[in-house]
Amino acid sequence: MAPCSTASSCFFFSLPSSLLLLCSFAVLHHVPFSSAIDAISANNSLRGNQSSISVGGNFRLGFFTPTGSSSLNFYVGIWYDKISVFTPVWVANRGTPVEDPTASELRISGDGNLVLLLLDNSSIIWSTNVTIPSDSATVAVILDTGNLQLRDESNSSLVFWQSFDHPSETWLPGAKLGFNKLTGKSQQVTAWKSEADPSPGIFTYELDPDGSLQYQLLWNLSRRYWTTGLWDGHTFSLVPELAPQLNRPSPFNFHFFNTTEENYFIYDISDPKITSRFVVDYDSGQIQHLTWIENSQSWMLIWAQPRVNCAVYGLCGPFGKCNDIATSSCDCFRGFRIKSPADWDSGDRSAGCERIAPLKCEQNSTTNSENDGFFQMAYVRLPAEANALAAAMAGSLEDCELACSSNCSCNAYSYNGSGCFVWNGELLNLQEQYYQSDAATIYLRLAASELQSSGSNRKRKTTRVIIGVSVAIFVVCLAMISWITVRNRRRSRKMIGHLNNVQSSLVPFTFCELQHATRNFSEKVGGGGFGSVFKGSLSGSIAIAVKKLEGLRQGEKQFRTEVSTIGRIQHVNLVRLLGFCSQGSNKLLVYEFMPNGSLNAHLFGGAAASTGLSWGTRYQIAIGVAKGLAYLHEKCRECIIHCDIKPENILLDAAFNPKVADFGLAKLVGREFSRVLTTFKGTIGYLAPEWIAGVAITAKADVYSYGMMLFEIISGRRNREKLAATAGVDYFPDLVAIRLTEGDVASVLDGRLAREEANLEELERACKLACWCIQGQESCRPTMGQVVQVLEGITEIDMPPIPRWLLLDARTQNHGSVSSTGIR
Repeated sequence: MAPCSTASSCFFFSLPSSLLLLCSFAVLHHVPFSSAIDAISANNSLRGNQSSISVGGNFRLGFFTPTGSSSLNFYVGIWYDKISVFTPVWVANRGTPVEDPTASELRISGDGNLVLLLLDNSSIIWSTNVTIPSDSATVAVILDTGNLQLRDESNSSLVFWQSFDHPSETWLPGAKLGFNKLTGKSQQVTAWKSEADPSPGIFTYELDPDGSLQYQLLWNLSRRYWTTGLWDGHTFSLVPELAPQLNRPSPFNFHFFNTTEENYFIYDISDPKITSRFVVDYDSGQIQHLTWIENSQSWMLIWAQPRVNCAVYGLCGPFGKCNDIATSSCDCFRGFRIKSPADWDSGDRSAGCERIAPLKCEQNSTTNSENDGFFQMAYVRLPAEANALAAAMAGSLEDCELACSSNCSCNAYSYNGSGCFVWNGELLNLQEQYYQSDAATIYLRLAASELQSSGSNRKRKTTRVIIGVSVAIFVVCLAMISWITVRNRRRSRKMIGHLNNVQSSLVPFTFCELQHATRNFSEKVGGGGFGSVFKGSLSGSIAIAVKKLEGLRQGEKQFRTEVSTIGRIQHVNLVRLLGFCSQGSNKLLVYEFMPNGSLNAHLFGGAAASTGLSWGTRYQIAIGVAKGLAYLHEKCRECIIHCDIKPENILLDAAFNPKVADFGLAKLVGREFSRVLTTFKGTIGYLAPEWIAGVAITAKADVYSYGMMLFEIISGRRNREKLAATAGVDYFPDLVAIRLTEGDVASVLDGRLAREEANLEELERACKLACWCIQGQESCRPTMGQVVQVLEGITEIDMPPIPRWLLLDARTQNHGSVSSTGIR
């Protein structure tokens, strides 16, 4: 990483950091222990409620059973002994549990191997299965690192087998994870099948067996869905956040080894007081870095990849669909149900979904009234292309449907105007993608009972015709004014119906509908560089805000940008886009209405305007904005950089909850990239130094803008506003940096707020954080996920260095005139 702007350390946080998530790993139970042995030898075996503890007491070896198991299945495993939450790190007999630990024994066999056997018939359940010299007496010892070694009893350096070479779902510090050049095989960390079943699941983490120095996540050992990127000697290219920090020991460090037999990595923990591990999660398919937090007595998720659940291949199983917006990522197609509810609930969705009603063609039915049909699913990512076959001679949608319907094994088809594709067998990896460029339409084959019959459709059509004629005659008989009233009400009801019924898609409005809803755009409530905002309502019950874009070229660009970004995401701290209008030169966007307007009106509108913003309200606004930005940066399928964070673009609802708005300058960054080049510039006073320099930006540009806005939330004044000469400095960020060093943060609070009402601990935390956010080097700024943790008091931070651009008095780059075009 690039060095910080001073000799001080880069942004440092006390673990946990980054994503603040509780580990959802299974809570496991073990049998009560009666005694513990130091080592397993020819004369000292382990059975029932006996166990073996490492010398320092960090780890224990023994029998356990998952609490979620439907039967009493017991396994031999290793787990942390000093941690209150029972957490296994290795399992011996993953796929072959025993029913009674008192009738089972872990012992040294006659050939020197460590074996698990059933006492009643001496059958071996599990074995280390290595060749041991006949003159060696072996012992099995659990080390304080969590490594179980089978070694020579008289020579501890002669190790024949160790659990570190055969990981289960956990990669521990000090354990190597690599590729054997002689056998051509990689060591694999494989997730549990579910919380109740430690047998190997469908998600695996390994070093690329093709020889490249990168780790990969695999589905079913056949499909790669994420990689770390190549190793550059310091870090992996696609996970720069794992790189060591300059001027401060990294929480953990990777070390690469290249021998004649193998390539492998080992990582170590810098602080021996930190308990940390990597694990492949059975539920999400992610590789996760977890750290134990003693104060909360829980595992905290520090880092995870891939960030978006639906990027995990086959996450929802056959005939399952994935949706990153929904509360639950996985669901079944229409006409399908969960195949194994118990497994699904425990995190094992590999069985996916099954048909509710079988297809008639599978039953050799020739009854025309019961023919199978097709259900249209729009805005989806098509299932795995490996199952897609081009249908010959299908030059139209109708031909494509015929090609699928004539083959009973065909379950779906899709036609894109130039080609027809059909899917035989299971559909896998389908995702709902509303308003994304690669979204498509698929037609899913369903039994007639799952579709509306054609006879019912004809009856409905006949009924609609009769009702329509009657209504038309009635309307003609009415006076013109009554007819207009009915027409307008019908329009409003139609729009309300759209909003109530279509929860996850945008409503296409006509220009006339929005003209009526806003009373011909008569009540202007705001405006900006791209147009004006008007208040409106649908039948007087739903308040809306309509942005009328102006300036055809730039307005068209902003229109496409907003629809393609905020149009497909929903978050409590992001303004909700309800719909749009695109008729010729008329480009309008319809949002939920925010009754308390924008944040700037409350901060800079004088004393009267600030009465509703107590310190507590301001602090919650700061947290809400940070959560919204963290979602954009870390939770969306593609990282979204807002590029214009400022109080004018933060809207407040009736309860003063903040919502980030105005995505006209937003940039989408694919997860395989880290930077994006933009020709537009944001707003003076909020621009990061690297952006002003004209180089490609990262999400850290938003962090800088957020820090500048946080200063304004604290002070109630513009960050580029000159201070009085008596302050000793020119600008507010300078003043905060100085007051922090003097221990007098109360003096920087907005003078309209009573100091005794402010939480000084929160105020100091916010001041420190703002200074970290505006560091000149982007590598020294926190992520928005870390910002949320700091504001919520979960993570502590060090005293920040004074940003170098403040020390050098380089204010003209951010506070003076800027010659770059497009600045507004």
